[in-house]
Amino acid sequence: MTAKTIGLIGGMSWESTALYYKLINQEVGRRLGELHSASILLYSYDFEPIKVLQYAERWDLAGDDLARTAQRLQAGGADCILIGTNTMHIVADEVAASIRVPLLHIADCTADRIIEAGIKSVGLLGTKFTMEKDFYTGHLRARGINVMVPDAFGRDLVNRVIYDELCLGQVNDSSRQAYVDEIGALGLRGAEAVILGCTEIGMLIDDNNSPLPTYDTTAIHAAAAAEFCIG
Repeated sequence: MTAKTIGLIGGMSWESTALYYKLINQEVGRRLGELHSASILLYSYDFEPIKVLQYAERWDLAGDDLARTAQRLQAGGADCILIGTNTMHIVADEVAASIRVPLLHIADCTADRIIEAGIKSVGLLGTKFTMEKDFYTGHLRARGINVMVPDAFGRDLVNRVIYDELCLGQVNDSSRQAYVDEIGALGLRGAEAVILGCTEIGMLIDDNNSPLPTYDTTAIHAAAAAEFCIG
């Protein structure tokens, strides 16, 4: 068997990039046994300049940068590209248009799992960009999934924890409880499950502490990459 090579755009933050690398290799090893692991080309960004572009709403510059990175990974032998962050899928179309190999879109991979489970309404936690802009919620709604996000206070809280804590590797019990409260509120509004729509949130929340079933986009995306690698 000749495995395909995954091109992973990471470093947003490196905390979740490390999770991607671990989860992809674990899944390939689990499925193939022996000493098998994944063939991965990884480009890890310095996240701070990307964060500056995000808050300046310079998605054009960020998209050009990620497209060039995807092209370099493709030239290096990548058979598919993953953008290891939900937020930067705001430029997914630009990146996909710049390469010949497939881009595995994190929202599509997540939607597939939700639809497979027969779930119609979900809550979404992520950065404010992910929760408030249409690039992500619209992608899910186009697949027939009803998406709810926290209120303005909740969105600010969820966003702050991501950037000020999780991206720095800080996991705090008080923030976990705040997230649990936000998920509970989404459940009261009719959400059947919650999407952990930032690749760092799985560090804080999982099925063991969430009042709703969770869909961890990092784990889902990594599993899709492993499937592509060996499928």
